[in-house]
Amino acid sequence: MKEGDEMAYRTFYDAYYPRLRRYLLVVTSGNEEASKEALQSALVRVVRYIKVFPDDTAFWGWLTVLARSALSDQSRGRRRYLAFLDRFTKHAQVEQSLADEPATDAKLLALLDTKLAAMPPEERELVESKYLDRRSVREIAEELGTSEKAIESRLVRIRRKLKSALLESLKHE
Repeated sequence: MKEGDEMAYRTFYDAYYPRLRRYLLVVTSGNEEASKEALQSALVRVVRYIKVFPDDTAFWGWLTVLARSALSDQSRGRRRYLAFLDRFTKHAQVEQSLADEPATDAKLLALLDTKLAAMPPEERELVESKYLDRRSVREIAEELGTSEKAIESRLVRIRRKLKSALLESLKHE
């Protein structure tokens, strides 16, 4: 088999295919589809990595390791694919819900504008500098002659205050 002799592969196939198939059926608890796929992958690995073994027991042990590895790889691939489908589905649902609710977005933006307008001027200017003008905390701190930490602390307090005001208004909707 190592030199590519087709007759050697046929001999191997006739001797080990049924036994390996039964072994994988037991390992997969009777799942024929999973055992067929794992068997095919294991046979490809046998052809690719075949080597000489001292006896039949060692060879069978190697075959079972290849088969279990093929089954494990197949299961891992299936889990990754299902996880991808789940993430894709959730992403599509979020996109659809965002597209379905432009009126809600408009209401939230109007409410945010109202709450920003009601804030003291220095707080509103700080929020607008950071989030609307997209200025860095360092730039704002230099302009106001204070530390970056002081600006960050003020922004945290303002955001909390704004969040509370927004939630309070939404509570009555």
